[in-house]
Amino acid sequence: MALDAHTAADVGNQLIELKDQAVAATKRGDEPFLRVKPEETTMNILSSHDGTTIAYDKQGEGPALILVDGALTVHSSGSGSELAKLLAPHFTVYGFDRRGRAESGDTLPYAVDREIDDIEALIDRAGGSAFLYGHSSGGPLAMRAAIRLGSKVSKIAMYEPPYNNDPGAQESWSQYLRQLREALAEGRRGDAVALFMRFVGTPAEQIDGMRRAPFWPGMEAVAPTLAYDHAAILGEPWSVPTELAARVSVPALVMAGDASLPFMPDAARVLSQVIPQGQLRMLEGQTHEVNPGVLAPVLVEFFTS
Repeated sequence: MALDAHTAADVGNQLIELKDQAVAATKRGDEPFLRVKPEETTMNILSSHDGTTIAYDKQGEGPALILVDGALTVHSSGSGSELAKLLAPHFTVYGFDRRGRAESGDTLPYAVDREIDDIEALIDRAGGSAFLYGHSSGGPLAMRAAIRLGSKVSKIAMYEPPYNNDPGAQESWSQYLRQLREALAEGRRGDAVALFMRFVGTPAEQIDGMRRAPFWPGMEAVAPTLAYDHAAILGEPWSVPTELAARVSVPALVMAGDASLPFMPDAARVLSQVIPQGQLRMLEGQTHEVNPGVLAPVLVEFFTS
């Protein structure tokens, strides 16, 4: 069942970057998920606590900073490489394919604690402590990791964790999760991705074009991770988990763009207020697709202060 335009716009703001890249690639006829990786980085492998292989790279020199991607994002495809390059003069920057994506493995059944185990394994590889930065749904995962891992996480930063405190949005979110679970349980990975694309406001004809494009199998391959991010990490209700956030014991920077849809800055504001050492930073002119050149100096200032 299709969502109305207002709901689609609201839900979709959490992955506008993905939609824009996919639509542009459809028009060009090329592949957004297999961008060439920077020559100065190579993927390494470590074993997480349950034996799952996690692919990661690192660059730079300084305190460890781990980048935690959001929904459907594949680090080894080149995602985040520009941000990592800007941060590398100040930190040893670790990026990784979250479990179930590209070069990393997966072990069922999924559990959020297993993703936190992956982050802990990276922190141990980095020397035992690290900063965490999470974009979109990577932010709530970073927050949960900071709560569980204690002193291993020194500070966290999040850009637009995609919570929505609007009571009117909760039923739409529940409907999306039900349909997502059904599609994945029946092995309809393409339909699961298409469902999400409808949420991001992509017109039906563009979704049809994407399904015929060379990059579509790559999207289907990571479709199960939509449930990881949305059903497990964000969960229900879709609103800011104030009791959970109040357990964050480290300094936390919560950011949002002032050009995003209103629910994003509102959620960031609430989250920054309930985290004991939380602070809010609004980035002028930024949407969910934040400019790395704007974001990097803010992260450097926060993590080095």
